[in-house]
Amino acid sequence: MRLSKRPHRAVHTRRTAGVAALLLLAGLTPLLGGAPAGAAPTAPSCSNDPAARLSTVPSPESALGFPLGTGQERVVTNDEVRSYLTAVDAASDRVVTGVMSTSVLGQPLPYAIVSNERHVRPGALKQIADDIRDLRDPRGTGAKKAAETAADRPAIVWVAANVHGGEKSGTDAALKTLYELASGLSCAVAERNDNLVTVIVPTQNPDGRDASRRQNEYGFDLNRDWFARTQQETDGKIELLRQYPPQVFVDAHEMGGRQYFFPPNADPIHHEIASENVDWINRIGEANKAGFGFNGACGGAVTTECYFNYATYDLFFMGYGDTVPAAGFGAAGMTFEKGSASAVADRVQQQFHTQWSTLGWAAANKHEVLSSYYKIWTDALGEGRAGALEPNEVVQPTNSVQFPVPDIKIRSYFLLPDRQLADVRQLVERLRRMDVEVYEVTRPTKVPTARVFGGRTATDVTVPVGAYWIPMDQPQKHWIQAVMGEDPYVPFPYFYDVSSWSNPLLMGVDTIYTGDDVRPRARPVRQITGGKASAAGAKGSYTYPLDSAAAAELTFRLLGRGVPLVRDLDTSAVGFPAKSLTKEIDGLARSLGVTLSPSGAAAGGSPVDLPDVGLFQGTGISTTSGSHGEARYVLGKRWGLDLTPVTTADINDNTAAFTGRTVLLVPDGSSPTGGLTAAGQANLRNWIAQGHTYLGLRNEGTRMARAAGLTSTTEKTKPADYRMIGSHLRVDVDGSSPVALGRPAEDFEFNNSDSILNPSSTGTNVLTYPSDDTFWANGYTMRSDVLKGTVALVDEPTGAGRAVLFAFNPLFRAYNENGLHLVANALLYPSGAAAGSARRTTGVDPARAAAAAQPVADDLGGEWRPITVEVAAGDRGRAEAVVARYTDTARVSVVDGSAYLVIPNPAGLQADEHPFLRDLVGALRDARIPLRSLVG
Repeated sequence: MRLSKRPHRAVHTRRTAGVAALLLLAGLTPLLGGAPAGAAPTAPSCSNDPAARLSTVPSPESALGFPLGTGQERVVTNDEVRSYLTAVDAASDRVVTGVMSTSVLGQPLPYAIVSNERHVRPGALKQIADDIRDLRDPRGTGAKKAAETAADRPAIVWVAANVHGGEKSGTDAALKTLYELASGLSCAVAERNDNLVTVIVPTQNPDGRDASRRQNEYGFDLNRDWFARTQQETDGKIELLRQYPPQVFVDAHEMGGRQYFFPPNADPIHHEIASENVDWINRIGEANKAGFGFNGACGGAVTTECYFNYATYDLFFMGYGDTVPAAGFGAAGMTFEKGSASAVADRVQQQFHTQWSTLGWAAANKHEVLSSYYKIWTDALGEGRAGALEPNEVVQPTNSVQFPVPDIKIRSYFLLPDRQLADVRQLVERLRRMDVEVYEVTRPTKVPTARVFGGRTATDVTVPVGAYWIPMDQPQKHWIQAVMGEDPYVPFPYFYDVSSWSNPLLMGVDTIYTGDDVRPRARPVRQITGGKASAAGAKGSYTYPLDSAAAAELTFRLLGRGVPLVRDLDTSAVGFPAKSLTKEIDGLARSLGVTLSPSGAAAGGSPVDLPDVGLFQGTGISTTSGSHGEARYVLGKRWGLDLTPVTTADINDNTAAFTGRTVLLVPDGSSPTGGLTAAGQANLRNWIAQGHTYLGLRNEGTRMARAAGLTSTTEKTKPADYRMIGSHLRVDVDGSSPVALGRPAEDFEFNNSDSILNPSSTGTNVLTYPSDDTFWANGYTMRSDVLKGTVALVDEPTGAGRAVLFAFNPLFRAYNENGLHLVANALLYPSGAAAGSARRTTGVDPARAAAAAQPVADDLGGEWRPITVEVAAGDRGRAEAVVARYTDTARVSVVDGSAYLVIPNPAGLQADEHPFLRDLVGALRDARIPLRSLVG
């Protein structure tokens, strides 16, 4: 697919090359003598002097006032990043710059493209990008053309940094890399520029950089956002990736300590990442070892300013800055991590050494890389045609595959149109924006044998007209399976993140897949479908089903524009007068995939009111990360709702900031009471009884409600060997609650070691885990049967109002669309639907009082989960001794021959930001204690 988007660039004029004799750092020494066999020959005029540079290109010292790397005392600011890119662009014919996106706070995310002067001329750069993109589709690019491209064109390498705002040294190193490529006259520089087009993105998170905060302004970890692209910083970056698809991608990070990580990776590696990518990654690791300098490899007495491999950083979850370039773009996607406790100069210099060594390897092996790049897509086509999945493999020498990919064939996926159609269309667009080919079925098609998402099978399934067909016989086969697969088939039980991200399950849409060679009559999808189907009469109306997250977004946007809406509480159809439809509203509906059906009559149903939402930010709530930020993004930015901050004091004192709201949303957090006094809890009950809605999420949201006497649910103790690592499970839906409007009788729910709730005896158990043989879970779970018969969502009436309590976080990363729809239903809860009448109530139901009196479960995992190390029972003593060197909080139990050491993580830190997890794992391995599983 050829993209029309072009980089922002200035018109450059040729400049006279002056030479400045400056000390060139050790990292600039060529990795290999002479021009390697896989590289294009460098220009004969290149200098053997590694210090030779163009004097016309401003050095960091002259532009910033200090050096980058050795001798550096502070990191650069965002303003300095932008000004330096501008200065280098203006001074060098080798550089063009542009802006790939803006941040939440409106800061530009600049990039620079650097290569030799011939490559960056406007027409030449476009042709290079076109030819590299053409390698991704062997159906239109023959072997001869691919060979010519591999011989004549440079490869594309990306160096990106600072996706976590507080991890800053990669940015400074990227600027140093830019300077060397833009100014250097040595043969080492010429080799890189002749063989590569290098795309440099100094900071992926400028707002987080300013705040020295991991997350962006909405509290999102941008290194978990890659497949969903919910954040504008991510979205613009991936569009630029589509324009300049990489063969090598470096994502520069920081971690704790004073060491440095670069691949080979820790297991697991996702099975659909091509073997060529893994091979390149491992060979680049060897080049980095050779070019690292400092203290070399960590080990023995060498513990600082050294490097290590095969630990902590996996290549599995499809939301990372290494896995998505790998599975989605066929690149050697790599995470580099430098210890943040080192001095600025050491951090930047080490980041520069690995960036420079990576570029050296890519330049030296350019021909092989481009030839193999073509082969990746050729193999993907063949595998897709045969319905073959890639096998599971491990790279760590001490590991073996514990869970192989099953022997099944997948030739097609079908998204069925019978429900949640707008979310189906949103998924289609998500796929298409990663260059996946999707077709709309135009004639019913019979599938002899099908697998139905949720672990079922069916025969002779008729796929109806309007379904969406995703054939695996296409170049993006690896990506399709990576994000659509019902299960990711983890090879080894080590978990840095979640174990399920299946997009159909996240959206809760009807999906089947098959190994049959079916070829339905279908047309390619070129754009999203939606908006008005045809015109309604002047006195008529338009209706749409409010059965999806996309339809919910339309609903809130219409309410925000003052459009009068009604909702049929039986069918969940929303209607509005035809005279309210404008061109802008029609366009909004189309962009969301919501079809507006015309009627000659007025729409009937109950009025839909715009909720006045208070967002709790009292005791226990983090306002810079987690579900508080997710609420600000989903409800505030996407749905356009005004969110009023409500504090603990507001509820305790019954201030207007609290009492003036119609909904109170309590995000997940660390406090079981939210800091409410007895008076505050009574105020909360009385406010709900007047017809208002309390919406509680996960731990704090449900526990605060329980402490206030709003629910009879209690928490069930988790067994020591229970594991629920971000997995999907089937739930039964009680449609009698308005919270379930528009959802199917069976749905899916995402569980990340959430609280286990016993059913309510005083409300409606809206989502229940089946207790019979329909119970189903995917991903990696242990003892999941403990969930049978427990509840994930309850609707608890109090007076004329209600508390809607989610055991899970429905806003998780803003990519759990079926959860978003449930939240929307809770916000739009119809007046008068709850039992009882509006009255003051200070009493508490006995069952709820008993629940409130139960001991509060320990907060072991915060908004994430605790760390759990599993070893053989015989290794318990030795493992405890190692763990005791890092913490005295571990809880130990033995079940069925395994010892489980659970380390509380109340701050909810993920593995890559935890202060000692990486060192602990290394110490266990050094002690030769085999790990049966690790959950971080």
